[in-house]
Amino acid sequence: MTTDHRILRAALRILDQGEALLDAVSSDIYTTQVSAAFNSSIGGHYRHCLDHYVSFQRALDRGIVDYDARGRDPRVESDPAFARQLTRQLRASLEPFPAEMLSRSIAVRTEVSYAEGEPPVTQSTLGRELAYIIAHAIHHYALIAVMARLNGVALDPNFGLAPSTAAYEKAIGRSRA
Repeated sequence: MTTDHRILRAALRILDQGEALLDAVSSDIYTTQVSAAFNSSIGGHYRHCLDHYVSFQRALDRGIVDYDARGRDPRVESDPAFARQLTRQLRASLEPFPAEMLSRSIAVRTEVSYAEGEPPVTQSTLGRELAYIIAHAIHHYALIAVMARLNGVALDPNFGLAPSTAAYEKAIGRSRA
């Protein structure tokens, strides 16, 4: 399997994990603000992850990934059914995506500084940006896993676990199951 195919499969797997999350939590838990997690909610973190996928999808038409111009649709963080619908739409748009397109160059705009001024625009590839979106989602999934556990929700033990950590744990004979 090529690197580009691995990236696409991983991006789809993250969306699958998101759908499993939506199956595991009630609406109340999805929207509950957890004081120990900066008063954020599972829904807020999940919406943030999907916003990045949407930014990627929009870039295909616009020629620029703009992580600052996210939709931040409150329905995604307050309505698990709406979040599930968006998750499935994103998955359906990525499934037929040609892996060879991931090597295509793309401009990326994202604010990286607290100083005033225009956000920088850098060059990247679609594959690199999709890899970033995956890593970014895993980071937020780790926070979601903590919030879910604080609310008594059992998720897959690998939910929010970085693939590099899973590989390391496997190499040393440690299992989370």
